[in-house]
Amino acid sequence: HVQLVESGGGSMQAGGSLRLSCAASGVTYGSMCMAWLRRAPGKRRDGVASIYTTGGTTSYADAVKGRFTISLDKSTNTLFLQMTSLKPEDTAMYYCAASSLCPLDSRTYEYKYRGQGTQVTVSS
Repeated sequence: HVQLVESGGGSMQAGGSLRLSCAASGVTYGSMCMAWLRRAPGKRRDGVASIYTTGGTTSYADAVKGRFTISLDKSTNTLFLQMTSLKPEDTAMYYCAASSLCPLDSRTYEYKYRGQGTQVTVSS
């Protein structure tokens, strides 16, 4: 049984940094992709960043390139999202997800596993 539990969210002033964590249990690192998604109030879900567990290939949404870094520590089964130069438009609920694919451009793709989310609020 796969379980994903996010932590590390909070309130931050613009320009600050946060690191989100996702504790993954029951995950088998075969051909799997893990991702961070976000959803702002009143808006549709956006893909933020993804990493393939085999090979470590990463992808980022244009809105976060150069500011956010996704990483995976297999020894502790923890997915991270290091966020820097935060902007008010980064305010959203952030979710950890896992599936065989991580199409960041899709707002409707059904990830096989998803956590409950952690809130990030950035004030100007």
